[in-house]
Amino acid sequence: MRAIVTTANGDVSVMKVEQRPDPVPSAGEVLIRVKASGLNFADILARQGLYPDGPPKPCVMGYEVSGIVEAVGEGVDRNLIGKAVIAMTRFKGQAELLVVSAAQVFAKPDSLTFEEGAAIPVNYLTAWALLVTMGGLRKDEAVLIHNAGGGVGLAALDIAKHIGAKTIGTASPGKHEFLYQRGLDHAIDYRNQDWLPVLLDLTSGRGVELVIDPLGGPSWKKSYRALRATGRMGVFGMSVASASGIRGKLRAFRAIAQMPRFSPLGLMNRNKGVFGLNLGHMWREGEKVRDWTQEIMRGVAEGWIRPHVDRAFPFEQIADAHRHMEQRMNTGKVVLVP
Repeated sequence: MRAIVTTANGDVSVMKVEQRPDPVPSAGEVLIRVKASGLNFADILARQGLYPDGPPKPCVMGYEVSGIVEAVGEGVDRNLIGKAVIAMTRFKGQAELLVVSAAQVFAKPDSLTFEEGAAIPVNYLTAWALLVTMGGLRKDEAVLIHNAGGGVGLAALDIAKHIGAKTIGTASPGKHEFLYQRGLDHAIDYRNQDWLPVLLDLTSGRGVELVIDPLGGPSWKKSYRALRATGRMGVFGMSVASASGIRGKLRAFRAIAQMPRFSPLGLMNRNKGVFGLNLGHMWREGEKVRDWTQEIMRGVAEGWIRPHVDRAFPFEQIADAHRHMEQRMNTGKVVLVP
């Protein structure tokens, strides 16, 4: 099989499309012929050597795929063979073939293309955990979605609109019209103005009940200030640290140094909450993740979950795909196709 191999830490030149042995399913596993694989910011940080959970190199990245079940191991229903599915995986997804546990496989809705199917697991599970499970967002509350035009941002917008929340999103100006078409209530241009005064003006100085922030560094200080009483801030990344080589490590150290330090007494006195999410650390909570996935699939069937694919890059254009995401050019999900 062909696979995208990250050969070492570095810039986009370290990624190669190579031949690797075809995997074989063991008991309880399925073999999937991959039609599309998701690309996430964690893949970029891993390539740069800035993602501590990444596998040792050389490695094949990829957390989510859609495709066709080609074979099953012992104990797995053979009726799955030939079925279109969506699957979650801890790495190895950016390849033509993938073996995963049958428990990590879900039927792909007929209404979704394979590319749209690959846009579901990471983005929508992250957004569901941030808004519903941990964020407790309710109807008529206000939520600030940073990077609203990204994959998680659009997923969060779908979920927040379904809940009936008021939605505010930061995004570059070129994405505003699209976001309004998707139902965003207010878009803030974070590149050409300070977003915090704009948000406070929109909320009559009160702030919002929930902020989701994947940026890290000093952004978390401002996001915390954007919370009204009983507000919650969910952090789930540190994309401001993205850069290769020595420059990347310096940016990461600077971002860490600029992070706020939250104390229990301070949180108590301000009636605010802060929580974190790392979806890659949820593998021991399979039952919860399956419950979330079933709710998301119900949303697909009912029409309020609408994954949007920005671009599908062939494996051979993996360098272009990484650059596209690093430069924040994507609106929605970037996927890779064999």
